[in-house]
Amino acid sequence: MVVTDAEGRLLFCSPAEPASCADITHARKLGLVKLLANGPAMEILADAGYQGLGAQTGGRVITPPHRKFTKNPPEWYEEIHERQRKAHSSRRIRVEHGIGHLKNWRALARHHGRREHMSDIIQAVAALLSHQQTATKNSSART
Repeated sequence: MVVTDAEGRLLFCSPAEPASCADITHARKLGLVKLLANGPAMEILADAGYQGLGAQTGGRVITPPHRKFTKNPPEWYEEIHERQRKAHSSRRIRVEHGIGHLKNWRALARHHGRREHMSDIIQAVAALLSHQQTATKNSSART
């Protein structure tokens, strides 16, 4: 799980799970639901893997619209659903760019080592990327 700010800069990167785990389950294990439910009012843009989390956090987690019709949807519904989906993805594109910056690091893109070390590698790369983004931001503010 990766959290970025509105500009796509990395804020948090969770440890990797040793096995596959649903996004929403991982968020619950990390205590994100309790943190958001009791914390300050904010808006979290999430992907479809976190659907259902919005109701548990008082509407703080916003996911793409859920499809109500799976077969033979009315034409009006398709238009509305597509418009809502595009609006959400347009707002979330900076988050995806932040995740992409993390995945571009060679240590993650070409990892062939032991799975037990993956979490440490992710945390190290996330720290380096965060430092790099902060340094870039500070140097551009000075000029």
